Amino acid sequence: MEKTPQISALEERIGHEFSDFSLLERALTHSSLSGKGNIVRDLERLEFLGDRVLGLLVAEELWRRFPSMEEGELAPRLNAMVRKETCAKGAIALGLDQLVRMSAFEEEAGGRTKKAILGDVCEAFLGALFVDGGLEAAKRAFVLFWIPNFDELARAHRDPKTVLQEWSQDKKLGVPAYKELARTGPAHKPEFEIQVTISTYQPIAAKGSSKRDAQTQAARLFLIRENLWNDNDSE
Repeated sequence: MEKTPQISALEERIGHEFSDFSLLERALTHSSLSGKGNIVRDLERLEFLGDRVLGLLVAEELWRRFPSMEEGELAPRLNAMVRKETCAKGAIALGLDQLVRMSAFEEEAGGRTKKAILGDVCEAFLGALFVDGGLEAAKRAFVLFWIPNFDELARAHRDPKTVLQEWSQDKKLGVPAYKELARTGPAHKPEFEIQVTISTYQPIAAKGSSKRDAQTQAARLFLIRENLWNDNDSE
């Protein structure tokens, strides 16, 4: 992997030039290249580290911004900011989607737009920055995407059930009613079908591996149908 003008531009953007270029090379190498004569290890180990680095940076920012919040309020906001979909957006914002190396097959399959891949790349990149330049180096990249979007990302913690209940009560329609329609599968791996009903609106049902999961999916489908939920972040 050569140090291209695009990589130099990335280093300039984040204010950090890698002293160990192999770290950046590893962070940008997708596992689809493994076993093809490629001596550079893929990004999975750096992703593991970068996930923890990101969690620390987000936790610190939340702690400083919301001094009156309890742990139970901070935790879902942190989860929203470190999930793969958010990291994928960070990868695109930093231009990593155009730099990641992958097999021709993976690229033809749309690998450069897959949220799972981009999320992993972003986390691996933060991990590489941490190893190469410490927490301050990782924080420079964090500041470029997460800080400008922090308030919006913090609001994304709400789950569909909460959003649906708030909307229903705001419209004075009462609390959504969830009804179990079916339970199938073996005892160790059941599948539930739950229906949600609100006032005169047409009910809608969904399946899940637990009652809560099925309720969440039913609420999400209801919100999507009524144009109340942006589902662009769904897998």
